[in-house]
Amino acid sequence: MGVSLNCKRSRRGASALGLALAAVTALAATACSAGADGDAAANASEKSTRVVEHARGISEVPLSPQRVVVLEPVHLDTSVALGTIPVGTTVLSEAAGVPPYLGAEAAAVDTVGTVPTPNVEKIAALRPDLIIGTETRHSELYEQFAAIAPTVYMASQADPWQDNVRLVAAALNKADEADVLLDDYRERCQEISAEFGTKGKTAQLIRPRDDNLTLYGPTSFAGSTLECAGFTTPPRDWEDSISIDLSPERVAEARADLVLATTTNPSDRTTVPTVLLDAFPGLRLVDMSYWITGVGPLGGMTVLDDIERILSDAPPA
Repeated sequence: MGVSLNCKRSRRGASALGLALAAVTALAATACSAGADGDAAANASEKSTRVVEHARGISEVPLSPQRVVVLEPVHLDTSVALGTIPVGTTVLSEAAGVPPYLGAEAAAVDTVGTVPTPNVEKIAALRPDLIIGTETRHSELYEQFAAIAPTVYMASQADPWQDNVRLVAAALNKADEADVLLDDYRERCQEISAEFGTKGKTAQLIRPRDDNLTLYGPTSFAGSTLECAGFTTPPRDWEDSISIDLSPERVAEARADLVLATTTNPSDRTTVPTVLLDAFPGLRLVDMSYWITGVGPLGGMTVLDDIERILSDAPPA
């Protein structure tokens, strides 16, 4: 009998211990589950943004920004080319607005001032989730923009335009898509060069303005596109700049196998100075809205369309 009583007590103790262990296990499981859920929530939060390095340091930007404001032509062109239509953009001229070559969707984007002088209040009113600007133009506005939304700055509009395209694409989390666009651009260049035999030919773009003639060099958007298509820019001291100015009296220094001048109306030769028409009877007029301000993948392809058309009409001698 004594042994029997001892056994009952032992079973009851084991049963109580088992219940206690089960309770502890359940609590631990609950705690672990809560911890796992918390970690998952934290990870989801972390994955909603990404870090982008830029001219002002680093910024955490949305993985997929939906309400982007851009402050430079290359930002606008690249965003549209990548399928991210901004909610706001600056323009070089409020009268001219968004360049027509960018299409109807871009034309409908709200304007928020000019490239040199963005309107901070208009930008804030659009509730952007990303702002893309330029250090050389908008340095003093960075803190104001960063208080509105994550802000990414490229260093300078004078930097190689394809590098700036890649920065914009990085901010939009579309780097691979941008690489495809730039590859297509270079492939088109090679096709034009091969078809028209541009290797060994020279080309010079001139922009008449005020009392000067601005010549664009090989590191400019237009100059680099001409070189991509096989042309060579006539050698000169570019003074570490994308362009240099000449007085009209020195117009002959702009000679090349193919000389082009920008205008707002390429079909009207009276829109360029007579000094250019006299110096270069075969002068070709091109639209400044994309040869000068159309910086980006779409502008590049549009310029290449012009080059192909011009060479088809009358290849340079």
